[in-house]
Amino acid sequence: MNRAKIIVIEGTDGSGKETQSKLLKEKLEKKGLKVKSYSFPIYESATGKIVGGSYLGKSEISPSVFEETSANVDPLVSCLYYAADRRYNLLKYIEDEIYKNDVIIFDRYVTSNMGHQAGKAKTKEQREKIINFIHTVEYDLCELPKPDIVIFLYMPLLATKYLRKDRASDGNESNDEHMKNAESTYLYLAKKYDWYSINCLKNKEFKTIEDIKSIDEISNEINEYIDSKLNESYIDNSYIKRMTRF
Repeated sequence: MNRAKIIVIEGTDGSGKETQSKLLKEKLEKKGLKVKSYSFPIYESATGKIVGGSYLGKSEISPSVFEETSANVDPLVSCLYYAADRRYNLLKYIEDEIYKNDVIIFDRYVTSNMGHQAGKAKTKEQREKIINFIHTVEYDLCELPKPDIVIFLYMPLLATKYLRKDRASDGNESNDEHMKNAESTYLYLAKKYDWYSINCLKNKEFKTIEDIKSIDEISNEINEYIDSKLNESYIDNSYIKRMTRF
């Protein structure tokens, strides 16, 4: 059996992951490819409601059950909620689509778990422990497929706070320290795993909204990179082992 190429659009908060995932899907479909896209957590699913409500406390779902808020929950506990959401939805809805389409786009994936949870580490050793734990839990134990391409969109926190100043926040987004640490960890992960990185700023520092690249500018960078990679032979359009059904 052949499988779709899996592309992950990852990024810091406010970097436009959802928007760019939609634009990439449209672009690839115009090329005649069969494409499906999914955004994690899948909040309308059973597990997504647990993540979005009970864990994060998103106002449109429900209050969090964690008095300390999600930003302060032990990372090895936190990452399991997200891993469960991915396995549940892949088993129930997504895995079959991997074998029916040419490309699957994930807006956030295992990579998000690594960025946000490893950001809670106090030392480099702890950071590596959390990253390795998530890698083992999600890819090995939960049997999630590994992506062929990861594109990392970097929007500095200062710019994100400006763009989202009037938006309601969840337990992570409302904690500046958590978001700052996640940003730092994402930059580390991008280098560690050689993700393709796109800086969402035109200039070195954010001062005004004019310093932010337009949606089309970022989209064009993504499209150029994807066009070059989809034809490379090392991306193997081959069979991957099916997830275990119990």
